[in-house]
Amino acid sequence: MEGLIKGLIDVALGNNGGDDEGPNNRDRRSPREDQQPRSTWAQVVSSGDQGNAQDSGPPDHRYQTNPWCQKGESGGSNGDWETVPKRHPKRPQKVVKDHWDGYKRPSSEQQFNEAAGHGIDIEPTHEELSDLSKACNRLWELDQNRLVPEKDYQIDCGEGKKVYQKEDMASGSLFSWLNDDVFRRPTYARFCSLLDNYNPNQGCKEVVTEQEKHEQAAFIEEISRTPPIKYLHKYLVSKGIIRESIEDFKRLMKSLWFDLYGRGGGSSCSSAFEHVFVGEIKGRGESEVCGFHNWVQFYLEEAKGTVDYQGYIFPRRRGQVPDSETQLLTIQFEWNGVPKSVSSTLVGVSPEFEIALYTLCFYLGREDNLVHLGPYPVNIKCYRLGNDKIGSVFPIAES
Repeated sequence: MEGLIKGLIDVALGNNGGDDEGPNNRDRRSPREDQQPRSTWAQVVSSGDQGNAQDSGPPDHRYQTNPWCQKGESGGSNGDWETVPKRHPKRPQKVVKDHWDGYKRPSSEQQFNEAAGHGIDIEPTHEELSDLSKACNRLWELDQNRLVPEKDYQIDCGEGKKVYQKEDMASGSLFSWLNDDVFRRPTYARFCSLLDNYNPNQGCKEVVTEQEKHEQAAFIEEISRTPPIKYLHKYLVSKGIIRESIEDFKRLMKSLWFDLYGRGGGSSCSSAFEHVFVGEIKGRGESEVCGFHNWVQFYLEEAKGTVDYQGYIFPRRRGQVPDSETQLLTIQFEWNGVPKSVSSTLVGVSPEFEIALYTLCFYLGREDNLVHLGPYPVNIKCYRLGNDKIGSVFPIAES
């Protein structure tokens, strides 16, 4: 009886002897979160900031409110009640950039990864040469650098919405964690080094430095050693679109993706690479985000707090709800406070795969290209500027 009375007194005083939030404690980590070298968030830092890393003491799992995208998550207290942030906990992850300075040197002074995919058949078949969908699916199969959901990264799709809905349906960020070694992979590292070379405001003239030109050439050189780009080269040669010279092919790829052209009333203010992978902000009238169809750029910008994920767009077919293993997403977000009402992206695919896929559809396809990529029926939408420039290209889920 004495023990019972003491227990009742403890309950009345709030001394439950356990976690403050019970079994749903928001700081409780799953076994997956304890696996290393994974991190639950990314904090992009420059090489000069490496010394300021929080590498002493236990990691901080508390949500850190970002300055760009406030979603009513401010902490503090309301009377005797403390406001609990609605995003999932996260730890900072550093993207190691100390070796990226080497990418600014001429390609002749750089070291590249040995040709990948030795022993892999990269010859297009007769069926693939006559069927664009089969060729695109072959590229999917050749993407050895594609990440594996739940192993290399994890996403949380949140709740769904229709395109016209403006409410934020995501209680957290899209990316929960990403393996630390992803940005050490050569093609990923070189791709990331290109993303900060652009002014996102559409119509602003771009100034390309010699160092940035070296980065572009080095990226093309690196991806040209991978199976998807090798297959693309052989495919274009077989179709008579280009000559067999690999050097001519690399020059063509650099020109196609990085040469500047006019957009939004400005001259030399945009490129295929900037629009498709980096994104642009249209400032005339009501501001909106254009392009921005790459998952790596989304991850890095979300890490910096400049992207606010707001939920996925309902699929056309009912019942096909995306989950943490879905690699083709249609989503809504804001970038620097500017909305992107609908955007589609292939999650976890490698930079070389997307470059090969979109180049293939540009040269061999039309505006609408209905193809299969593994389990996904996709329309690769391709807009041209004249006959020799990519205006925009991106995937649209067909299911």
